[in-house]
Amino acid sequence: MIELLPLSIGVGLAVSLLFSELFGLAVGGMVVPGYIGLALTSPVDVLVTLAAGLATYGLVRLLSMVMIVYGKRRTALTILVGYLIGAYLHMVPLSFTETPEGNGLGVVGFIIPGLIALWIDRQGVIETFSSLATAAVVVRLVLILFIGGELLS
Repeated sequence: MIELLPLSIGVGLAVSLLFSELFGLAVGGMVVPGYIGLALTSPVDVLVTLAAGLATYGLVRLLSMVMIVYGKRRTALTILVGYLIGAYLHMVPLSFTETPEGNGLGVVGFIIPGLIALWIDRQGVIETFSSLATAAVVVRLVLILFIGGELLS
């Protein structure tokens, strides 16, 4: 049996490279399209992840007004803040959604919101979200072609 996550990440890496070379746009981090492409069956989780990335970007931007945040420190802080926001959202009790860990909003991956926030900071919201959405759909289509739609449901 083929494991979907490693295959999805591999396809996402190839699609990320292709988008970078063809269009000059990053898709929110090299592994992000693979994770998002695999999670497209849960649109609420994808939207929550994008919102967590946007919130991470905003919070790091606010922190940079009172702290010196450049280079590796900015990258590490952004990924850490994204992780903390995602972990918090997993713990927020909601009645209309369930995650394996209990009631709460699902966030795709642990560092995905931070990676998305890094690329929002580098290239802008519209560019990051539009290239990520397109790349995730391409990843999903490639997975459907390789595996078939019934295994991805």
